[in-house]
Amino acid sequence: MSKPQPLILFSFLLLAVVLIVLPHGLSYSQREILVFLTINILVVSSYRLLTLTGEWSLGHIVMMGVGAYGSAIYTKELGVPVPISMILGALTAGIIAWGLSFPLFRMKGFYFLIGSFAAGEIIRLLWKRFRDPFGGPKGIKRIDPFPDIDFGFVRIDFFDPVNYYYFVLIIVILCLVILWRIEKSMIGLTFHAVHWQDKLAESTGVNVRAYRTLALVISATFAGLAGTLLAHYIGTVNPNVFDIEQMVFVLTWAIVGGTTTIYGPIIGCIILTALNEIVLREMGLEQGRPLVYGLILIASVLFMPKGLEDVVKKVIDLIKQHVFRGRIKDV
Repeated sequence: MSKPQPLILFSFLLLAVVLIVLPHGLSYSQREILVFLTINILVVSSYRLLTLTGEWSLGHIVMMGVGAYGSAIYTKELGVPVPISMILGALTAGIIAWGLSFPLFRMKGFYFLIGSFAAGEIIRLLWKRFRDPFGGPKGIKRIDPFPDIDFGFVRIDFFDPVNYYYFVLIIVILCLVILWRIEKSMIGLTFHAVHWQDKLAESTGVNVRAYRTLALVISATFAGLAGTLLAHYIGTVNPNVFDIEQMVFVLTWAIVGGTTTIYGPIIGCIILTALNEIVLREMGLEQGRPLVYGLILIASVLFMPKGLEDVVKKVIDLIKQHVFRGRIKDV
């Protein structure tokens, strides 16, 4: 019995059409929110890669900040072209994560969680303490935007949120494909083994610490790339953008969405962002966002421990059963 390939193809085509058409039906402010949402999808997806090893970090959003600060400094202080500085910023986040792995992976579980929070706060305090080159509490301003592309017959202005959305969308899709391929590779399978049977994996010759470090570095690199996309769009970065409150939001997206599939955290990010922008903002309750997120997190853990992705799986199973049942009746 063959899989319903036409249904899968139709779903991808429909999704592609929605992603392309979506910004044209929104206001200017909503288009900017769409840009931020797309960047956040990369942040939460990269965070999920680290959770595959069983470790949860409270410093992931700071790695996003390392990428943003790094790219801004490379551009403003060293005159590096923006596209190259974005790559360097992402790599800087990966290098910093690699350096932090030495003290952090002497700990596990809750202690790693607290250690990652402490490491992130130290980095944020350095940003606040030193005006040169980090700009102190006010951060770095007037960061160069991503350069426009002029083909002669058409000019792409990346200050326009629609154009920047398409640019970010392409980057994020490519990153998601890479993250998915990593998870499905032997490296990803080893991440799972490290999570569920670390002692058994170690007994077979797997360097558990090395694989956890690898997951931390890869996730930080992609988070850093997301930070560069943000910095060169809004034109400024400061320590408050990457504080613990923002990290809690990322954590909530991942838990509410679920982390057993690559689309789980994405669903959590989209739905909770929509809740914040459509419901809370319209009702004037945006300041109560942490409270609402906290209630949703508690409700999710109690009543939906497998996350929203479990609901999606059940819907997909129902669709498949319906398709197969229909084929059997036709026969």
